[in-house]
Amino acid sequence: MTEKRPMSHSRTIQTKLVLPPDTNHLQTIFGGHVLSYIDEIAAITAMKHSHHSVVTASIDSVDFLSSARVGDVLELEAIVSFTGRTSMEVFVSVHSMNLLTGVTKLTTESFLTMVAMDENNKPIPVAGIFPETEVEKSLFETAPARREHRKLRSEMKH
Repeated sequence: MTEKRPMSHSRTIQTKLVLPPDTNHLQTIFGGHVLSYIDEIAAITAMKHSHHSVVTASIDSVDFLSSARVGDVLELEAIVSFTGRTSMEVFVSVHSMNLLTGVTKLTTESFLTMVAMDENNKPIPVAGIFPETEVEKSLFETAPARREHRKLRSEMKH
């Protein structure tokens, strides 16, 4: 597949309100809820890029940098940051915002690998990507090192 799409084609943004059932005894959001949100937005982003169903192949890293509290709003943003033949690396960032004070902070960053699937649940080739902004260029240019790290990690398991 020789077609390439701008990285912005896949950009997805979701907003979630942190409610009491989503939190622990410290009234901060459960990490598992954040992981679920990250997996969901990564799948949507990869489907936007590939125009196919996708499965999660790996969650390469999740860095919890700060917590969100009851009443905060989470804004998740995701973009396809690199493509292989059938796989897509998706970068997800999560910011929390206190709507009363206006304070915003980065809470979580994550890289996931999603694989496009055809109607028979077999991997299917995806279009390539090209960056347009400085942030996109940085994500795109550092992706081969992350891919190599994933390969090494996988080889160590076998």
